[in-house]
Amino acid sequence: IMDPRTSAQDVHRCDLCETAIVHSYCDFCHVNLCMSCIGKHISDGYDKHKIVPFQERRSTLVYPKCRTHPQKNCDLLCKNCDNVFVCSSCTASEQHREHLFVDVTEVYKTKKNNIEKDTEELKNLISPKYKEIAMDLENQLANLDGGYEKLTTTMSKQGEQWHREIDIVINKMKTDISDIKEKHKDILQKHLDEIKQIQSLIKQTLLALKEIEKSTAVAPTIEYNSKIREFSKLPPELQVKLPTYIPKPIDREKLYSLFGQITPLSTATKENVLSQNQANTLVRELLDEPELVATIQTGYKELLGVTCLDEDGVWTHGFTKKIKCFNINGSLLQTIGTKSGKRPNDIVVNSDGDLLYSDWKTRTVNKVKNGQIEELIRLQGWAPFNLCVTSTGDLLVTMYSNDKTQSKVVRYSGSTEKQTIQFDDEGKPLYSGNSYEKYITENRNHDICVTDHEAGAVVVVYQDGKLRWRYTVHPSATKNKPFNPYGITTDSQSRILTADIYNHCIHILDQNGQFLRYIDNCGLEDPFGLCVDNNDNLFVCEYYKGNVKKIKFLR
Repeated sequence: IMDPRTSAQDVHRCDLCETAIVHSYCDFCHVNLCMSCIGKHISDGYDKHKIVPFQERRSTLVYPKCRTHPQKNCDLLCKNCDNVFVCSSCTASEQHREHLFVDVTEVYKTKKNNIEKDTEELKNLISPKYKEIAMDLENQLANLDGGYEKLTTTMSKQGEQWHREIDIVINKMKTDISDIKEKHKDILQKHLDEIKQIQSLIKQTLLALKEIEKSTAVAPTIEYNSKIREFSKLPPELQVKLPTYIPKPIDREKLYSLFGQITPLSTATKENVLSQNQANTLVRELLDEPELVATIQTGYKELLGVTCLDEDGVWTHGFTKKIKCFNINGSLLQTIGTKSGKRPNDIVVNSDGDLLYSDWKTRTVNKVKNGQIEELIRLQGWAPFNLCVTSTGDLLVTMYSNDKTQSKVVRYSGSTEKQTIQFDDEGKPLYSGNSYEKYITENRNHDICVTDHEAGAVVVVYQDGKLRWRYTVHPSATKNKPFNPYGITTDSQSRILTADIYNHCIHILDQNGQFLRYIDNCGLEDPFGLCVDNNDNLFVCEYYKGNVKKIKFLR
């Protein structure tokens, strides 16, 4: 009979005596200990030992020491000082007077969760997609000789009919094909090298994430910056077409020109987009009955919009100059006044966590950073309205002309205008010309979704600005008032949610504009602005009540 003490692969032994079964664990020294060896381990004069049950190993967080107060650990972050680590003594100092602090443990847990999500997405979605792209390029390279061999054979058959008179022409054109082939090969090889380089970076990132996941050190975890956005922007799909040989009738006087021609190498790109449904682990279904999670009373008499700051905070705005930040418990964290003293048209948070707002009075889009307001964009002849920050960091702005007869969407990179979306292929306006709100959002597939309140429609265009579809209304016996949408947002599954103020509900559509269902419970009244956080929680503004309702609508 096999000795169970030597056959059990999952039994942990004491690191000191190496024989007894482990009972406890030193969370600072990372040592397995049996009951008998605990005393021996803590008798070395070191006063930082942390003995915990073995099942709770690696549960003690290692906080960084405070630079100002070395005897204390930093268990807080100062939001006003770019999330610098601070201790309890720092919070009472003049340097941090009236600053906003958050618990390091909570941020640590959130970051750990984000790291796990990034690892899962890199491993199961992004990395396999790059592998697929690389395999396709390798297949193209493998089939390259065969394709060019067919081309050469076709040309040679034509050459046999012309015999000696066209030998010189054949040799010249074979040289041309060889040159094109090398260019073709270089193009594919260069693209493959770039893909493999990115694959290598992904592997390095996964290794780094694995190390962070194993580690209990706070600083590397807190300082981790996600590379998901960088890797999620897939390279365009390379489409290099083989040249073709076009034979012509024989004419001795025009041997070279009439023998035929080789079409030039045709290189085109088609955008690659990650499909979130490729990863089964990321698929989330709609709840049968959406659930009200929390209600935040903002104090606005007319509440216009909400945007998520992070997992625990939202910015809100209404018909006043004040923009308010609340935590999920409804506590007011911060209030900012617009520079013009007038109400903002819309607000949004960029990828750096800075607040942006549009101001109809000054015709500007402004950024709030560390309490200071700076101008990003100033318009002439147009007024900015609703805002959206895209997955690539661009800013989409809906705007209307000063005479209120035209509306359009403009894409900015920083302060530079990159794209204007205004007309369809027939030259007709995509959006009604007026000064009504036209809330805007970008879907996961990079579609640009706009609510046209006056037209009673949701207008969706491709990333290049071409019309994809329009949604006007879903026939319903219970929703018989006009459909004039306001807020719009999307979830992780590329579903689109829009606020139907007069019917007191939210319409949920799929990415192709097909109606899926309503959210018409949770006591919703006059829904207006919308946003969805990173965990797919929906935040809804109730226009007249001034409440923001947090609703869980996915499983």
